[in-house]
Amino acid sequence: MKKGDKREVDILVLSDIHLGTYGCRAKELLAYLKSISPNQVILNGDIIDIWQFSKRYWPKSHMKIVSQIFKWITKGIKVTYITGNHDEILRKFEGFSVGTFELQNKMVMELKGKKVWVFHGDVFDVTMQHTRWVAKLGAIGYDSLIMINQVVNFISEFVGQGRISLSKKVKNSVKSAVKFINQFEDTATQIAADSGYEYVICGHIHHPEMKKYDTENGPVMYLNSGDWIENLTSLEYHKGEWSLFQFEDKDFPELKKSKKKGDSDHDDEPGDLSSRSPKELYGKMLQEMLKN
Repeated sequence: MKKGDKREVDILVLSDIHLGTYGCRAKELLAYLKSISPNQVILNGDIIDIWQFSKRYWPKSHMKIVSQIFKWITKGIKVTYITGNHDEILRKFEGFSVGTFELQNKMVMELKGKKVWVFHGDVFDVTMQHTRWVAKLGAIGYDSLIMINQVVNFISEFVGQGRISLSKKVKNSVKSAVKFINQFEDTATQIAADSGYEYVICGHIHHPEMKKYDTENGPVMYLNSGDWIENLTSLEYHKGEWSLFQFEDKDFPELKKSKKKGDSDHDDEPGDLSSRSPKELYGKMLQEMLKN
């Protein structure tokens, strides 16, 4: 891709970015966002991680993601923020809208005569519904594993080996985790079919997927946008077709150059939001949108 060229995308779906955590791959995400020109953006939950939000950690690269989203809104691009479990504090503001931005808990749209159901997916998580403290404890453990993974990958890349995902290896090797993913997909697809939807789009489980299911009520396409912690994926809809985008370092040489210069995620810009509470952070974002 030539410098300055942007790839057109009709609809972009992102989920599970988890801004405000050490595992978030914000620099890679920003490089990707700057490389595309979407007509519509769906943020499908867990964009900012309120569960693990820390005043001590809000680096420049994370703020740049928020700024990029604001730029799209000010340009008139429709942005729908669908709430997830890690940003559930926003659920009470369902229906809020300003300009081309809107906040919803779920979304239904029609594409080429077919109904599409979009939601985060945590409603299927029994742990989330009944033992929330266990889910939050698991989130902390997951984030710790990601931090260890960063050290492992630094060493791996230093010796000339590729990146590895410890959390993905753990999930793929534990039968209960694989079973949970399969049950999640089956449940989402069956409910979608019973409700007359031809597509169901989720996030939540950090498992990117595009899979067609044949049900008693007809075929349903299950789509999951993955995450920007370990998989670095998104869903793109363009010219009537869905595709799963997978970030690859080789496709973004400018990112490699910035890493060589020693750019750090931990150097905060003057006037950033690192000293604010989660409530103040969202308040500031809404003020920025209203101002623009």
